[in-house]
Amino acid sequence: MRRFKRTLVAAALATAVVAGTAGWASGTAQQAMAGPPPGTSAWLADRSLGRPLPDPDRSTPAEVAAFFRGLDAAQRHRLVRRHPGVVGNVDGVPVALRYEANTLSASRDGRYAHLAGRRLLAFDPRGRGLVAEVFGDLERSRHVAVVVPGSDIDAGSYDRARSPYGTPAGMARQLRAATGGRTAVIAWAGYTTPVGVGVAAATGGLAEAGAERLARLTDGLTATGAPAPSLFCHSYGSVVCGLAAAEAKAKDVVVFGSPGMRAQNVAELGTTARVWAAKAPADWISKVPKVTLLGLGHGADPAAESFGARRVPADDARGHDGYFAPGTSSLRAFAAIAQGVAA
Repeated sequence: MRRFKRTLVAAALATAVVAGTAGWASGTAQQAMAGPPPGTSAWLADRSLGRPLPDPDRSTPAEVAAFFRGLDAAQRHRLVRRHPGVVGNVDGVPVALRYEANTLSASRDGRYAHLAGRRLLAFDPRGRGLVAEVFGDLERSRHVAVVVPGSDIDAGSYDRARSPYGTPAGMARQLRAATGGRTAVIAWAGYTTPVGVGVAAATGGLAEAGAERLARLTDGLTATGAPAPSLFCHSYGSVVCGLAAAEAKAKDVVVFGSPGMRAQNVAELGTTARVWAAKAPADWISKVPKVTLLGLGHGADPAAESFGARRVPADDARGHDGYFAPGTSSLRAFAAIAQGVAA
């Protein structure tokens, strides 16, 4: 009976949060970016090489990588110039070509011209914009990490100066520095995130679409010779990682400030990766009910002992966005995980 009452209370709290009646900001409905990258129609119609080009929507990253290995340098760069939106965003394309293509695309868009010349592994200016930036040498690093952000992140906000530890770019910089520059880190704003705290943040629709993209990213890293990454998943990003865990080629899944992973325990994630969890004492995420009811909520607390994740110390992290602050025990632990030296 007590358990039933606790469930009812939690459900009521979840409903209040979603409705915005608990003092939370009301969310704005978002439609997940789906389908092939910009310019796909022209790409599929191109016969300049005397043969069909791989379908961005149907070809696996391994197939894309094999296609590009069969091209000479002139053919590769011709495709970059003709189809930067496709070359820059399809997993399996050689990393250097993606940088070149995305610099070209960004330079043509006044909103994002400041991104031209950066190591962009993905750039899609449609809608709120998707972007993935690499910090370090992805082609040569022995260790790779991917930062998966939560709500309110897009191409215009993934690197905000006023939030040096709360954006994926800021987290990526701090993690790379903490590893002594020995880890390449991808700040992956590569899915449509919720805006505010509302129905989109309390449900799994955007996370499901993001999980497909994240799993494909890891396939692409494998196809181009990069090591299996460690995924660092913040807030709603941990819902994405939970749904992607079974398919993603990752050696670690690290969640922090998590509202849940759409699983009741590590076993339900269906992954062979090591699963880690951190939660700061003053993180407001603790107030979010860890339940699932009628599609609302994201399940058990990954930081709870019963979930079965390995614990990441975070007692000195401040609030929801402080896990990557310099000098924190959480950042030191993250660096050790990324480098494969954490037990």
